[in-house]
Amino acid sequence: MMAALLFFSFIVLLFLGVPIAFSLALSSIIYLLVADIGLTIIPQRMFSGINSFVLLCIPGFILAGNLMNASGITDRIIRFANNLLGHIRGGLSLTNIGASMGFAGISGTALADTASIGSVMIPAMKKQGYGAGFSAAVTSSSSTIGPIIPPSLPLIIVGTLATVSIGDLFLAGAVPGVLLGIGLMAVAYFISVKRNYPKEPRKSVKEVTKSFFDAFWAILMTVIILYGILGGFFTPTEASIVAVVYAMVIGLFVYGELSAKDLPKIILNSMVSTASIMMLVGFANLFGWILVSERIPVLVANGIMSITENHILIILLIILLLLFVGTFMETIAALVILFPVLLPVATSIGMDPVHFGIVMVLTLIIGLSTPPVGVCLFVASSIGKVSIWETTKELLPFLFVSLVVLLLVAFIPQITLFLPGLF
Repeated sequence: MMAALLFFSFIVLLFLGVPIAFSLALSSIIYLLVADIGLTIIPQRMFSGINSFVLLCIPGFILAGNLMNASGITDRIIRFANNLLGHIRGGLSLTNIGASMGFAGISGTALADTASIGSVMIPAMKKQGYGAGFSAAVTSSSSTIGPIIPPSLPLIIVGTLATVSIGDLFLAGAVPGVLLGIGLMAVAYFISVKRNYPKEPRKSVKEVTKSFFDAFWAILMTVIILYGILGGFFTPTEASIVAVVYAMVIGLFVYGELSAKDLPKIILNSMVSTASIMMLVGFANLFGWILVSERIPVLVANGIMSITENHILIILLIILLLLFVGTFMETIAALVILFPVLLPVATSIGMDPVHFGIVMVLTLIIGLSTPPVGVCLFVASSIGKVSIWETTKELLPFLFVSLVVLLLVAFIPQITLFLPGLF
């Protein structure tokens, strides 16, 4: 009964448009008041949720990404991707996806990708004759690559919750991220050929090489982060600080597009983003504590196992649950609440925690591009000045390919575990 009150109040608040963090907080407070549990548990559980050394890398990676973005790196990545892919039919759509793959190694978040890449690519695609809905759909679907290709904020959360190596999770996300990018490119190319979208003249080797070296310093940041963590030179938290220093040096002295007067605004924006994520993690931890106290994880695990003991069907049931949750709940909140609930079910059928973490993140981020609350879908549609319905129609083939990649990753563990196994 009390658990029903918790979920009912949470869902009502969501539908009333209350932000996810405050929906979690208010529904938890309603539960505590009705259950006559002292409200002092709120700061205790919130502090417990964010009291992690690993989580300190979140502000670092956010600041590093904002510094690199302010340094003009978005334009350089787009230019390189366009020089490499622009001569293919529908080249700008392929450039859009390729740029998202490159930008993923900097931002680590899907929304930042949508806003940065979309603000440049969607108007450019519309100007060259691409449909507005198609342009928004390409941007929205490709931006979900961001939380998979390292560094990734959701994977940092998974590492904290499962106490597994962040480096292993970063490596595990690389191949699925590339597969997702290739799959989306195949769909974009097929549609572009069918609709006879334009292509640009082939660029010379000199132009491609020059644009590569322009974007090289940004790409190198991802390499430094991964090599430093895996080589044991620094922890993920220390890696985030190295990334900040590196981004500042590149922006100020190599690219020269970052000035000292830009730093206060960039730092303030990063602080706001960090605070919102930490509030979300804190409130989600309180919500999760209530779920545990109501024995919801045990009930869910028993419920799934009572339906079937077939490993394939259990994985499919978990995926269906996460796809549903991902359509209305923010990825990090869903991870904090559901990962501890579902991990015992996954491990009971032999899934590696690293493998399950990648599957869970990949499943949840698909929801970022789907109605009713897909934030990437809304942002891309807003930039493209096109209706959500039109973008959603164009999204369907991209979502289909995303689901195919998800199923491959879920049922072929070596796709995720191959690279971590090498190191």
